[in-house]
Amino acid sequence: MAERIQDIAVPLDAAAVLRLFPAPPRLLALGEPTHGEDLLLDVRNDVFRQLVEGHGYRTVAVESDCLRGLVVDDYVTSGSGTLDEAMARGFSHGFGASAANRELVRWMRAYNEDRPAGERLRFACFDGPLEITGAASPRQALTALHGYLATWVDPALLPCTTGTLDRLLGADERWTEPEAMTDPARSAGRSAEAGELRTLATDLVSLLDEQAPHLLACAARDDWERARLHGRTATGLLTYHYWMAETSPARMTRMLGVRDRMMADNLLALADRGPTLVHAHNAHLQREKSSMRMWQGRMEWWSAGALVGARLGDEYAFVATALGTIRHQGVDTPPPDTLEGLLYALEQDPCLVGAGRLADALGDPRPEPRVSPWFGYAPLDPGHLDAVDGVVFVKDMPRP
Repeated sequence: MAERIQDIAVPLDAAAVLRLFPAPPRLLALGEPTHGEDLLLDVRNDVFRQLVEGHGYRTVAVESDCLRGLVVDDYVTSGSGTLDEAMARGFSHGFGASAANRELVRWMRAYNEDRPAGERLRFACFDGPLEITGAASPRQALTALHGYLATWVDPALLPCTTGTLDRLLGADERWTEPEAMTDPARSAGRSAEAGELRTLATDLVSLLDEQAPHLLACAARDDWERARLHGRTATGLLTYHYWMAETSPARMTRMLGVRDRMMADNLLALADRGPTLVHAHNAHLQREKSSMRMWQGRMEWWSAGALVGARLGDEYAFVATALGTIRHQGVDTPPPDTLEGLLYALEQDPCLVGAGRLADALGDPRPEPRVSPWFGYAPLDPGHLDAVDGVVFVKDMPRP
């Protein structure tokens, strides 16, 4: 007889999450089905604190601009700047205004106070410097990478000077032109200068790899890891801009794919550092293909979670979050015959259910996916449970 959902759901805590796995995963990904709800971030904060205090996790990674995130990491590790500055400068997508994000950063700084460097918590963002309306100039990433190499490597080995980079980059406005998102002709991504920059960026990253033993011997490992981040970001941005200038139907699929590949590369680098809690939208962390309907039609691409999972196997884990209501967005009580409706009837809030046991309890055929009246909330597809390790359920989002 199939188990009842109420018999397999447990209260959510870090220990319960880790019991889903034979060993703690290097990357533990906790998804969310919508952005902008601090209650979901409070859940993330609680789980991270428990992972830190009882299970050896030392890094949290969130879906925000990877270069901006360095500002927050500097603050939480060394007290550089102030909390207000970290929140204002260290997040993209408006996420710095979140009270829950602020509390996370404040707690991490307090935890690190007076601890030796090897025991301090680290903060990371793993998205590219990308917004839905466009992409950043590659200037920051390229010049930081070049500056690092120029400090430690024989100048004769460098493929260019800062003057060459400045000339080829030109004004940042040519890269950040908002109209380029919908009009490829407005993009600088396939100009002659952009082509030269792509070649130079590739060569600078190659030089960084070639000189790794020397660089690690003469400077801090953190500086080398940041240079690698700048290299990944520079090449990723230039590739993104290249496809922004494309006119074929493949344009948006490639742009979306490049973004998630940039995310995946950053997550793999964090996995090398040690156990990390990752928090982002379910769509970026799932092992299934991601999809989105845009003005050109339905787009499909491999998510960051799928890319990381292919590389790390069982050392990557994905726990999706589903929720009941977001009444201030018109998402009311879920129908009782949906996955969310069945979970909504449970007493525990929030709760955790192993995805395999949940799939068995649902039976066959599984319920149809819930339909959201609001584009900003993506219900969990019961058909995807075979590629999920666990499901967190949170009943109701409070009004802002």
